[in-house]
Amino acid sequence: MSMSDPIADFLTRIRNAVHARKKYVEIPASNQKIGIAELMKQNNFIKDFNVIEEGPQKTIRVHLQYVNGTPSITGITKISKPGLRRYVAKDDIPRVLNGLGMAIISTSQGLLTDKQARQQEVGGEVVCHIW
Repeated sequence: MSMSDPIADFLTRIRNAVHARKKYVEIPASNQKIGIAELMKQNNFIKDFNVIEEGPQKTIRVHLQYVNGTPSITGITKISKPGLRRYVAKDDIPRVLNGLGMAIISTSQGLLTDKQARQQEVGGEVVCHIW
């Protein structure tokens, strides 16, 4: 069965695991999902992630982070969807919760956070918001 939006599935699995207070969640891997997980780790939204290569399909194991029982991820939403792509210019890059959250933007330089995209002065497709 083919999936029409694998990034939305990735974000939904993380959101559901956080609500269920799981320690980790396993998700089918792709290069873009690994890039998103790397940005989430760099910004302390997740503890760590591993890429497991068993069988024909790679899997990402995302270790979720909790501080005193409170999850580091309180919200995660997909912005650009297959039916309606959301692109922003370098001057229109969104701020998530006035800088407390982050937007992940797919640019010509690769996946960047909103702060990195502003510093490098590049726009692109807004993938998701995390706070």
